[in-house]
Amino acid sequence: MDAESKPLVERICLLKVPIDIVPKEHFEALIFQLLDSQKGENIVLLSLWDLLKARRNGEYRTFISSASLVIPISKSLVGGARFLTGKTPVRYMPFDFVVSLLTILENREFSAYLLGGKKKTLKKAEKNIRETFPHLRIVGRYPGGFKRQEEGPLFLAIRKASPALLLVGKGVKGGERWIARNNSHLNRGLRLWCSDLYDVFAERKRRPSRGMFDKGLEWMGLCIYNPLLIFRLFLYLFYKFLLLIYKLFKKKG
Repeated sequence: MDAESKPLVERICLLKVPIDIVPKEHFEALIFQLLDSQKGENIVLLSLWDLLKARRNGEYRTFISSASLVIPISKSLVGGARFLTGKTPVRYMPFDFVVSLLTILENREFSAYLLGGKKKTLKKAEKNIRETFPHLRIVGRYPGGFKRQEEGPLFLAIRKASPALLLVGKGVKGGERWIARNNSHLNRGLRLWCSDLYDVFAERKRRPSRGMFDKGLEWMGLCIYNPLLIFRLFLYLFYKFLLLIYKLFKKKG
């Protein structure tokens, strides 16, 4: 197979959870390929904790497996994939990933819809996004915490706005699974769960430093806000144990 005919993305399996290998030089072309699709394309930024959650939660595992793009954001996932498969996925920093995505959309004057977050936070985040990406068309915003009876008009508004990207943040009931549960009610285009990204854009929360991220220690900064996260060390050790078991018994994925 020559270089021009190689696929833009390669999907592998790690502990029965899919992960995509997306070289950074293929990123822009892949986004345009997804935008050309006639259906909704879900993008997942997968952490180690997400992978472990997908192994024990069938609904979440189905969402991950059906996603069009599963991007690893934890250093442990890259090392685990290399250990079991010999292949090295490209790791992306979540904030940088979203900024790159918004830049690509802005260059073609595509649109985005902002959903989730607190009202004041979302408003300030929208202001800063508009200033940073002046040619990106923000075609709507709606804060999180909405009630079930509000969803019908919200779905209609999103379909009418038909954004190229639906950016969903905290405050939406069900979190990331909200996208999967309402897949048929949304327009085609890209959908991405952005967790606390609106807080970062609104300058209410600092993103992890590049140094901490490169070392795979970005999650430790979150312990300042939630000290109980220190117990993730036990989950990390469990993950290492699973990798060893899969390696010893030569299980695939």
